[in-house]
Amino acid sequence: MLSQTLYRLASHVARRPWTVIGTWVVLAMIVVGASGAFGQKLEDSFRVPGLDSQRANDLLEQAGSGQAGLTAQVVATPASGGSFADDPAARDALARLEADARALPHVLGTTDPAGTGDGLSPDGTVALVRVQYPTLDQLSPADLTHLKGLRADDSLRVEMGGDLFFAYEESTANVGELVGILAALAILLLAFGSFVAAALPIGMAVLGLAVGVSSMPLLAHLMVVPSYAPVLGAMVGLGVGIDYALFVVTRHRENLAHGVPARESVARSTATAGRPVVFAGGIVMVSILGLAVAQVPFMTAGGIAISLVVLVMVCASVTLLQALLAVVGRRVVGRRPVVATSPGWARWTRHVTRHPRVYLVGVTALLVALAAPVVALRVGIPDDGALPPHYTQRQAYDLVSQGFGPGRNGPLVVAVELDGDATALDRVAAALAADPGIAALEEPVVRGDLGTVVVYPTTGPQQEATHDTVQRLRDDVLPQALAGSPAQAHIGGQTANFADVGVRVNDRLPVFVTAVLLMSFVLLVLVFRSVLVPLKAVLLNLLSIGASYGVMVMVFQWGWGADLIGLEATVPIVSFIPMFMFAILFGLSMDYEVFLLSRVREEYARSDDNDEAVVAGVAKTGRVITSAALIMVCVFLAFVLGDDAATKMFGVGLATAILIDATLVRMVLVPATMKLLGRANWWLPRWLGRVLPRVDVDGEERLPVLVAV
Repeated sequence: MLSQTLYRLASHVARRPWTVIGTWVVLAMIVVGASGAFGQKLEDSFRVPGLDSQRANDLLEQAGSGQAGLTAQVVATPASGGSFADDPAARDALARLEADARALPHVLGTTDPAGTGDGLSPDGTVALVRVQYPTLDQLSPADLTHLKGLRADDSLRVEMGGDLFFAYEESTANVGELVGILAALAILLLAFGSFVAAALPIGMAVLGLAVGVSSMPLLAHLMVVPSYAPVLGAMVGLGVGIDYALFVVTRHRENLAHGVPARESVARSTATAGRPVVFAGGIVMVSILGLAVAQVPFMTAGGIAISLVVLVMVCASVTLLQALLAVVGRRVVGRRPVVATSPGWARWTRHVTRHPRVYLVGVTALLVALAAPVVALRVGIPDDGALPPHYTQRQAYDLVSQGFGPGRNGPLVVAVELDGDATALDRVAAALAADPGIAALEEPVVRGDLGTVVVYPTTGPQQEATHDTVQRLRDDVLPQALAGSPAQAHIGGQTANFADVGVRVNDRLPVFVTAVLLMSFVLLVLVFRSVLVPLKAVLLNLLSIGASYGVMVMVFQWGWGADLIGLEATVPIVSFIPMFMFAILFGLSMDYEVFLLSRVREEYARSDDNDEAVVAGVAKTGRVITSAALIMVCVFLAFVLGDDAATKMFGVGLATAILIDATLVRMVLVPATMKLLGRANWWLPRWLGRVLPRVDVDGEERLPVLVAV
């Protein structure tokens, strides 16, 4: 049914190509224009209902405490290199700087190191002006612009950082999209030997990306879309868009080489290769939307935004691409002969299937070794200490660490619901001061029935010891201090919030992975009418993704090769990245799985010879799969060029997984395991065969009889 629908759709498009192209161009112009004129600012909100840190922040907001809002840090040090006590000019400039900061729009208050000494390092060389803002919904990017506009005279060196930068600072221009497009164009030129054939997937993907990514600010009217969504959407959108187009163009060129008329070939290639594209794209979308199981709003919103980009790319792959193919006609073939079967891949697959046990054991051992570091995986949010040295946030972070200790960069806000116990806050403060993980605390404050105290850990925000301190305070210190009292204490602040989000994601990850694997198994059983082929696919996918996680631990936590990607310091894995990666990679690996095994299944149905079917299937798809994978790898690695550690993680992790999946898994482990399983590959219990609906991936036999048009 789907193949017939795609056939009719592509036939219609091929008869009116310029109308379809014009529609896409106009749509892109409307979306881009509307986004610029009416789009909402993308924001990073880590608000997650049900977390202890969120409860603390909610209490602070309800009580009207400024501590519920965002903060910024203005850090100053005498330009002379001495202390403020020895430099009257620097002291006077610091007082003016604090007054200017206090006068900025929306600022609720500041500390005054020049006047009260609050925020002056013990050695007097670093001054910290803590600028308190209200909550995110009352602010805008203009507030960060005003803050960055603060100026001091030549007697002071001034740097800035804090929550306000995290919420509103724009990433530096990332050349990842351009580098990825150029790399993809080079690969497609080598694969097709035709500039026309190479340019079509690129043109389709770029136009689709303009529509998909530009729609995110419009989507922000309905939900808070995180700022990372456009980068990740561009990364995934470019990869899947070019890959999907590659599959359709390859089948179209094969049809033309066999003498099929151009318009008919457009329709037939869409009905055959387009069906796996729709199938794989739908799986990518469903798996990414499954992120909602984490019950973390910013992950759900990011998943919806990225799924929208994938949907646009699937639509472009079955409409816009067909219009472009119809316009260029037979020029898509080029001068190089179109070869459907690769002798090189045939020889390689025969070699693997002659030594299946050796390759199965060897490659599996390699992937297990790569996946082993997963046991050391630690989630968190990289702090400003991971930014490049030229960033003012990094400079401010380093100055604060030198002057006050690293914990000053990640304060914890303890909110105590007094519930009539007037001495509860004092007991809490005394218990906090006695804890070895706490370096200092500010004077406790009571507002109505809520007491608050800001404490500074001895360790930095992203360090595991800080998270251990938070957990110890919650589990032991605070309950003991409030034993027998109706008062309750909660720990908030950005550091605690990030840690809590990581715990929430880790708790939900097993459920999410199990659901995704079960869904993939059921879908593959439907498609290939086999039990062992889907089971093998699920296990191999799990192995390749585990290996990519292991590589991420090696690079980002252990620092192996960190200099090669411009990583300034070792950092924890961003808490939401493992789940996001699993969702994305599951769909992408299904793409290659369906494309390869549908050809193997087709050959097996024709010859009833499992070994020859495996060889023929790989020989007919190996070049396309490896070309598509290489494009994906280049696109993903291009995003490593950015400064943001999270973007680098996505780039390294996704590129590693795709490289492993399309080479070691699809071209080695799949042929080896299918050789060993033999005819059992296609075993299906009779009772199951009777109840399963038939799903035809290629659907060629359901198309109209070939006629010239």
